[in-house]
Amino acid sequence: MTDYDLYELPNGIRVLHKQVPHTKIAHCGFLLDIGSRDEKPHQLGLAHFWEHMAFKGTHKRKSFHILNRLETVGGELNAYTTKEKICFYASLLSTHFERAFELLTDLTFNSVFPEKEIEKERGVILEEMAMYHDAPEDAIIDDFDDVVFARHTLGHNILGTRESVSGFQQADFHQFLADNVRTDRVVFSSVSNLPFKEVKRLADKYLAPLPARLGARPRLAFSGYQRLERLERKPITQAHCLIGGPAYALHDERRIPFFLLSNLLGGPGMNSRLNLGVREKYGLVYTIDATYSPYTDTGLFGIYFGTEKKQVNRTVALVQKELKRLREQALGTSQLHTAKEQLMGQLAMAEESNSGLMQLLAKSTLDLGRVEAINEIFDRIRRITAPELLEMSNELLTDENLSVLQYVPE
Repeated sequence: MTDYDLYELPNGIRVLHKQVPHTKIAHCGFLLDIGSRDEKPHQLGLAHFWEHMAFKGTHKRKSFHILNRLETVGGELNAYTTKEKICFYASLLSTHFERAFELLTDLTFNSVFPEKEIEKERGVILEEMAMYHDAPEDAIIDDFDDVVFARHTLGHNILGTRESVSGFQQADFHQFLADNVRTDRVVFSSVSNLPFKEVKRLADKYLAPLPARLGARPRLAFSGYQRLERLERKPITQAHCLIGGPAYALHDERRIPFFLLSNLLGGPGMNSRLNLGVREKYGLVYTIDATYSPYTDTGLFGIYFGTEKKQVNRTVALVQKELKRLREQALGTSQLHTAKEQLMGQLAMAEESNSGLMQLLAKSTLDLGRVEAINEIFDRIRRITAPELLEMSNELLTDENLSVLQYVPE
């Protein structure tokens, strides 16, 4: 995809727009290059707490007016926090696009973090923590980050801890924003039927007056990985397991080939090797998958499954068998062709979602400094060779590189 428009304001904020004439819905949002890994030891969970508090009041609006602003015209307003990003976004009829643009700008840059709202939202987040703790398939993913990225900010739970969340005050939010918001690391992205000149006009109206906040904000790179095996007994009925370790970073040339390898092993397709070799053949699991998340300076690969306690060792052995197969047997011509076609098809379908496309434009710009066109990705996929995948398997998918975290019933 190359037919999009880019506009950079004097304060460094970049505006990306993709015009889709046939749609009546506008999707737009701010993506900020700030996440939980940017928190200091006394700030654990503050980025996520800020995401919540952005909806609780600005200099010109109370919480009710923020929540009502788009709902009254049938729109949706939402946000999320990851290890490296915070996103505030909206979807609504394109005839109300300016309403969303102005509101998103207001809550992103003009939040006041009212003390009374902090106290209320503190309880909401503590309940969110409890919800995750009661869902072992979610909790194990968060805990596994700490296994792989021990003593590094990437290992911290995005939600923080009960102790840290219980202590945040208004000044903590303002300090976190002052330390981390850089206007040249903020992107506003939109996909709608509107012409770019209209989006540019609104950017000049609402974003140009914002003061520039520039300057370096270094991130501590991850290093010193040590393989670890951890078993935790919990009041659950099913055992859960995660096997994985560090992987390639965003700018590594091997990122796309390793994504294909992960997809072949345990992607969403029912024909993944793990699904066929563990679920379909033996019926040991309901869910088994492999995921790969690249970050600025490293990445994370993981295989998750849930099974009966008595079947854990057998399932782990089957997973190890599939990993060994990837390390020892190069893909045949037909197997490699199928893996490439499957991945390209999945990526093309993902880009069919205008909401997903809006976020892809922003994320690619922040991560890579440009929008990675799908044809460019396809060209890289087509160039992947079997020896290349074999080499990556022997580098990352070895027993010596993969940590293990298990939750087992008490």
